[in-house]
Amino acid sequence: MRPALIGDIGGTNARLALVIPGDTAPYDMHNLPCADYAGPTEAIKDYLQRVGAIDEMAPQEACLAFACPVHHERVRMTNNPWDFNKSDVQAALGFSVFKVINDFTAQALGVPHVDEAHLFEVQAGAAEPHAARLIIGPGTGLGVAGVFPGRHAWIPLPTEGGHVSFAPTDDHEFALLRFFQRRHGRVSVERLLCGQGLFELYLAYCEFEGAAPRFDTPAEVSEGADAGDGLARAALLRFLKILGDVCGDATLTLGARGGVYLCGGILPRLLDWLPASALVEAFNAKGRMARYNAEIPIHVVTHPWTGLLGAAEALHNEEVF
Repeated sequence: MRPALIGDIGGTNARLALVIPGDTAPYDMHNLPCADYAGPTEAIKDYLQRVGAIDEMAPQEACLAFACPVHHERVRMTNNPWDFNKSDVQAALGFSVFKVINDFTAQALGVPHVDEAHLFEVQAGAAEPHAARLIIGPGTGLGVAGVFPGRHAWIPLPTEGGHVSFAPTDDHEFALLRFFQRRHGRVSVERLLCGQGLFELYLAYCEFEGAAPRFDTPAEVSEGADAGDGLARAALLRFLKILGDVCGDATLTLGARGGVYLCGGILPRLLDWLPASALVEAFNAKGRMARYNAEIPIHVVTHPWTGLLGAAEALHNEEVF
């Protein structure tokens, strides 16, 4: 049986794998630098050569997830120069089935296939089996999506929830709002809840305290917090608290009684910080709806290939076009 091709492609790396059609377990995973290729066709051809999936074993079906809008025929990557037409890629590679989805749709569809070993519990609760699940992940931006168990297949619920307005909950956050307004005008939650947002939170704390910044990147801020730097620590803890606020609001909006799943590249590196943070407290601080949220389980997804699991799910999912 010919394998199918699946992929999860971001601004820096193209994660490609094969899967047996009808299964969701990827194999022959490779992580290729996007900068080494002119576009997806070239990257895929090189990958298929590397794993020997050519000639009579060349895939005829594929599902690729891209970190950019994909609803038009022409796809322009946000953080790398790839610019291509879906039909050109399909024709060049001879795919009879070719689905192109957003990377966070892939994350959402992948979550139901993540095993317990790759779920880090943040809040215990009882997930309702026939309810929506919230998938949210700070990384380069803030992805927000849902997934719902339909009668025949998982139904993805794509959103642009990362672009809702930031809502301060205390005097300190009103000061943060003014700081971010000076820099960006309108302040969405994504402005704070991403890698760059963590760095700018740190800059805000430095300004409030009249201190010169010691760090120049989000990674350095995290490392500084781990090393005991007070301002880096304050920024990181505020980042997690605001994430709790936003997750709690999105849970109420979606009715995510099926659970909340925190994805992306940032949070798996911050697991040791979660118990000391106010994430759970902020998630549940919803007034008359506090008990509603307190009953919902929250997990951090630590699986390294969640997007590939979702691409495999999407390939023959009749709810994904």
